[in-house]
Amino acid sequence: MKEIPNIQARQVQDDLRINYGPNKKFITICAGTGCRAYGSLKVKEALEAEIKKQNMNVEVLATGCFGFCEKGPMVVVHPHKYFYHQVKVEDVPEIVSKTVANGEVISRLLYRHPDTKKTLFREEDLPFYKKQLRVVFGSNGMIDPTRIEDYLAIDGYQALGKALSEMTPEGVISEVKKAGLRGRGGGGFPTGVKWEGVRRAHGEPKYVIANGDEGDPGAYMDRSLMEGNPHSVVEGMIIGAYAVGAQDGYIYVRNEYPLAVMHLTMAIAAAREAGILGKNILGTDFSFDIHIKKGAGAFVCGESSALFASIEGRAGEPRAKYVHAVEKGLWDKPTVLNNVETWANVPLIINRGADWYASIGTEKSKGTKIFSLVGKIKNTGLIEVPMGTTLYEIIYDMGGGITNDRKFKAVQTGGPSGGCIPESLLDLPVDFDKLREVGSMMGSGGMIVMDDRSCMVDVARYFLAFLQEESCGKCVPCREGIRRMSDILEDICAGKGKEGDIDLLENMSQAIIDGSLCALGGSAPNPVLSTIKYFRDEYDAHIKDHRCPAGVCKALITYSIDPEKCTGCGLCIKVCPTQATSGEKKKPHTIDNDKCIRCGACIESCKFDAINVE
Repeated sequence: MKEIPNIQARQVQDDLRINYGPNKKFITICAGTGCRAYGSLKVKEALEAEIKKQNMNVEVLATGCFGFCEKGPMVVVHPHKYFYHQVKVEDVPEIVSKTVANGEVISRLLYRHPDTKKTLFREEDLPFYKKQLRVVFGSNGMIDPTRIEDYLAIDGYQALGKALSEMTPEGVISEVKKAGLRGRGGGGFPTGVKWEGVRRAHGEPKYVIANGDEGDPGAYMDRSLMEGNPHSVVEGMIIGAYAVGAQDGYIYVRNEYPLAVMHLTMAIAAAREAGILGKNILGTDFSFDIHIKKGAGAFVCGESSALFASIEGRAGEPRAKYVHAVEKGLWDKPTVLNNVETWANVPLIINRGADWYASIGTEKSKGTKIFSLVGKIKNTGLIEVPMGTTLYEIIYDMGGGITNDRKFKAVQTGGPSGGCIPESLLDLPVDFDKLREVGSMMGSGGMIVMDDRSCMVDVARYFLAFLQEESCGKCVPCREGIRRMSDILEDICAGKGKEGDIDLLENMSQAIIDGSLCALGGSAPNPVLSTIKYFRDEYDAHIKDHRCPAGVCKALITYSIDPEKCTGCGLCIKVCPTQATSGEKKKPHTIDNDKCIRCGACIESCKFDAINVE
């Protein structure tokens, strides 16, 4: 690697490897958005204060997201790598005096296996992490994202140095093509092919853009990468710019991600100061710079041409897809647009080689993918797995199964425009093509798990309502078609469904797919089509029997209390907002359905499963 002005890169890396060597005492604490909400910054302050009080030379490293988000705040004590979860400020003195000072483990802070009840000492021992392959996301828990030195310590910017000193732009593109990297933003288009198109395209200047908009409900993979390892995105973009011949780049990130914006801003400033961004990068004749553009949170701006319009200061509306971004993208100039996870993969490919990368995953989907695992799942968080990992492994091995050990019903992948996959397909290998074959898609990587209390008609209704709100309204098929489909689903859930509604939904879906201007409309019917395909009996029950089998649609259900199960504890009376439940203490209670608003509070509070929904 060429010398970086103001930073002797090799010396910095050697020094940091010593500082964080196998015997070095230090503490890492998750300081991602989720753990901050749990109070991790207060725990960090308490750790620093206690270490100072006990006169120790131990650094506390505030890192990015560890992934196991529901267990925050999470602390790892090195060199033992003891993994403590749900740490509180009051736990700090004991952690410092026992674990940091003497290597003594604190059992109550360790993770306990839900089945074997065995305490597990280290992160890699936990079921949540055991089957993961965290090549992109794994560094999040080991570096301070605000310090470029930490990124250098994990071979950061080595790939850039290699690309500029040992590879031609065509050679970089060839390596990315050989690796088989496909876009992680949803479409799965081959990254190297896209780059090659931009390099060959006529017109100057050329641009590279990182899409960090991430508007899918329940998805936060890109946010966590930008927060926890922003330099990996920056390095990938610089390499991509060198490959295609661009001198300017943008990171488009939603304004609702303030921590990501802050860390990206710091990373770009540090890279400029180090001579990694700007004029004559690493002493070469290659110049490139990155700017941050904050989006206003419009879901449609995840679509490429709408994103370009937003950066240009215009309304975020898409244009016809026959105009290709590789030829006419930002300001009608050749443009590479990839999402942040795609960019973070690039340095790994250059450093470790295309053959290594292509050895991971399936025949047509190479590498790993980061998923956001949320919903009715015991272990909520971010996972990174090789392409081809089955849904069962993700949901049951890493996710721990369904909350309260209820029955699995479906998993929705690919965001609001994705499909709902039933229990019969749990052995499905997850990759771009297999998901598409079953009526869903990869999307940016959201996975929402549903149990037997989820109504699939209501799920389709929810996502169509979301997409109706987020449609830019530019084209008629999307603007009017989604609205009309949403109205039909509302009627079905309200008990007003009619014979022929299902056929009408299917016919309208095809018309919207064929006629919409962009991918928002073109994929919007997926939730409806997949739920009709796999859960048609629920649609029939709503329309023909005026019954919601899952007990969700309020117009089609009534509540009652099973006198054999009810103990008369009174909890349902306490939580009922309309005083619909009544009864004497220690005697079976009853529900007045004229007063009942079907809010479900009584069901959630009942410890004896005594509430029936019919």
